[in-house]
Amino acid sequence: MNITRNEVAEWLLMDNPVKLDELFRIADRVRYEFVGDAVHLRGLVEFSNYCARSCQYCGISVNSSDVKRYRMTHDEILDCAKKIKKLKYGTIVLQSGEDWGMDTNWMSELLRRIKQETDLAVTLSIGERKDEEFEEWFDAGADRFLMRFETTNQKLYEKIHPNLSGKVSNRFDILRKLKAIGYEVGSGVMVGIPGQTLKDLENDIMMFKELNLDMIGIGPYIPSPGTPLYEEKSLKNIVPPTVEMACKVVAVTRIVCPRANIPSTTALATLNGVDGRLQGLNCGANVLMPNVTPVKYRELYSIYPKKSALNEEEGGFSLSKWLESFGRVQGQGRGDSINLKYR
Repeated sequence: MNITRNEVAEWLLMDNPVKLDELFRIADRVRYEFVGDAVHLRGLVEFSNYCARSCQYCGISVNSSDVKRYRMTHDEILDCAKKIKKLKYGTIVLQSGEDWGMDTNWMSELLRRIKQETDLAVTLSIGERKDEEFEEWFDAGADRFLMRFETTNQKLYEKIHPNLSGKVSNRFDILRKLKAIGYEVGSGVMVGIPGQTLKDLENDIMMFKELNLDMIGIGPYIPSPGTPLYEEKSLKNIVPPTVEMACKVVAVTRIVCPRANIPSTTALATLNGVDGRLQGLNCGANVLMPNVTPVKYRELYSIYPKKSALNEEEGGFSLSKWLESFGRVQGQGRGDSINLKYR
């Protein structure tokens, strides 16, 4: 269905529970019509918490001096990939801080090993790198790349995401470059960043459409004590960083970008447990990202506190049975974005 910019703005403003239920039903119907009932599972491996960036909201930024740093070995990551394959997830997501100690060849060798030893799709979520690295890693076997632009408000972006010395960030250019190389491309935003407005979110959603993204991640901003943004007093919360507000953005995004893969994010679950994930799935999401990072590293990847971890290896929890309990099914195969066929 078509939706205008004015309608996007109206839905973001809406606080009538009956009307919001209508929005979520519309988004769920669009999800069903365009991407079906399958929920694609991506095994998340947080392989390094080193980061060169000083993002003002993040618990593993370069300025977080009390963080115990780690970088997993190739063999440790391959063990995770084999677990992901055994669990019948179609994708491994390799996520890290912007770790410049992880050089081009290190990643290329890892990608080739994963492709030689499994048939998994590989998603990279590792921050900004050089164009030639993006190209080499695509050739080595990377299929997808995730890079959130966080907000289209440039002043707010620069406030919370300072540039590296001598290097100006332009994530929109990078996303277009990744698409030109051939990656399945994902981005996304935080909802409720101090200083963010509803107009900013409206612009963010229209940017998702303009970029014609294959994957879109949306989650509420969760304050991380000790970070500069947590201590900042001049920026006020205009947009509430709540599950309901994030679900509104997910729902409107599903209507605007009907063929994209949209996860029910970890941040939703951190605020509201399993119900947070279910709320995301019921308002347009069709992807979950269970965490398969080894337990000894998982707590060290503390981008915000009490981060929820969805893990089938612990406690006998079955994702496929949980999905079936409310009429959804576990996706089969790689779960490539349908949007890729249309662009």
